[in-house]
Amino acid sequence: MWYLTDAQITEFVGRYVWPLFRIGALFMSMPIVGTRLVTARVRVVLAIAVTLLIVPLLPPMPAVPALSVDSFLIIIQQIIIGITIGFFLQVIFHVFVLAGQFMAMKMGLGFASMNDPASGVTVTVVSQYYLILTTLLFLSVNGHLAVFQMIIESFTTYPISNSGFGADIFYQVASSGTWMFSRALLIAMPVLTSLLVVNLAFGVMSRAAPQMNVFAVGFPITLLFGLILIWYSMPSFFPNYQLFMEEGFNVLYNFLDIR
Repeated sequence: MWYLTDAQITEFVGRYVWPLFRIGALFMSMPIVGTRLVTARVRVVLAIAVTLLIVPLLPPMPAVPALSVDSFLIIIQQIIIGITIGFFLQVIFHVFVLAGQFMAMKMGLGFASMNDPASGVTVTVVSQYYLILTTLLFLSVNGHLAVFQMIIESFTTYPISNSGFGADIFYQVASSGTWMFSRALLIAMPVLTSLLVVNLAFGVMSRAAPQMNVFAVGFPITLLFGLILIWYSMPSFFPNYQLFMEEGFNVLYNFLDIR
């Protein structure tokens, strides 16, 4: 009969299982692949396929017994690293979702919400539109390939071991919420400013003609102006997308220590 020795099990776990946990955690938490639209079975198959492809490119693994406390700590660290990378990618994507939320609330489309099939939460239709546009642009510029390259390089800067991210990395990830809100506000600022002028004009009209129902007249006009402003702001969407995507990936490369 054929028996597996401890050395063979240790080599298999170190060569394939530990990288699989980091890649699998990334696929479970990152945008597009980590959404509800992709079933868990498909994510597992993708994680296994990517692991088999990149294993020859990875640095040597530590010789740690497979069934030991150190091995268990290594698995936990790989899951934390993968989830952290996927979470920050979610933050980058939600810059544009939050910008659409700001615009929709200002133009009176806050009530026009729908269930996002990707995340299972209720979002406005403007946010859903920006999310779809961002996803298509991300795939069209091979952003998924950049993510694969980043995860491969992360095994060099953060090799397989029982020591992972430090406290400063988690502080940067927690501080990414400030970055997300500020960049979303920059994207939505032209539309918000223009709609503020429209609302001020209706305020003056209501003072000049109190008998006019400003809510009945102002709501459809504000909604129409908002849609027109979103249409005219579309030429600046791709430069903003490119700028904030590069900025977000630079921050991600920075705390992964990738040069």
